[in-house]
Amino acid sequence: MRRGLGVAMAIRKDLTEAHDRAWDRLGRAGTWLNSAEKVSIAEETRSALACIACANRKEALTPEANVGVHNSASDLHPDWVDVIHRITTDANRLTKRWFDRVVPEVLSTEKYVETIGIIAETIAVDRFHVALGLPLRNLPIPKPGEPSRESVASAREAGAWVPMVNPDDLSDADPAAAYAMYEGRGGANIHRALSLVPACVSGFFDLDDAMYLPDAMLRRFDIEPRAISHSQIELLAARVSALNRCLY
Repeated sequence: MRRGLGVAMAIRKDLTEAHDRAWDRLGRAGTWLNSAEKVSIAEETRSALACIACANRKEALTPEANVGVHNSASDLHPDWVDVIHRITTDANRLTKRWFDRVVPEVLSTEKYVETIGIIAETIAVDRFHVALGLPLRNLPIPKPGEPSRESVASAREAGAWVPMVNPDDLSDADPAAAYAMYEGRGGANIHRALSLVPACVSGFFDLDDAMYLPDAMLRRFDIEPRAISHSQIELLAARVSALNRCLY
């Protein structure tokens, strides 16, 4: 039982456990980023929402306008901070020209993908708390350890800005994590988007299964596993997508 918006409310156990796992992942070294870098990305994701430069950019006619210095919350390189803040606050105006400028000059393709995965998980957990009027979770203390640096041999260019993995292309040359990311999931673009770093797919959809619906339940209209119906869930999803100008 948690108290938010002035009232006590019960939060499903599987939701709390999914958030706990997300924070455990955040505090550990990833595939291409160490734990301190991952926690710093989460700090910058939060900082971006109150960043004056980001607010100025949102009001500018072009995202390339000179809007000043970001309100940085970490010691990450300023160019990396800019990438995080843009993705967090102005994602719908990112362009391939911008991407080609920052990858690989600022970040490798793999680090760029992992950065997006961390931003997505941080926003999911944080917005849940904000929506219920709950304080944000304290970010984890980074744990020691080195990134695994596991490459996925079957990653291919497939019309996106970054290489992706088709589940049918997986081979013995790929790490176990590449197979695990598609367990119980198809190969739709939303699954493949972060597949260059399989741990990001598994992590994001571990949250998605609890906060939205597992893939197996999406079209089981004879079963309503949540307190609201499928149609109500999709109405909310469509409204949020429209507000965020999400083309998916």
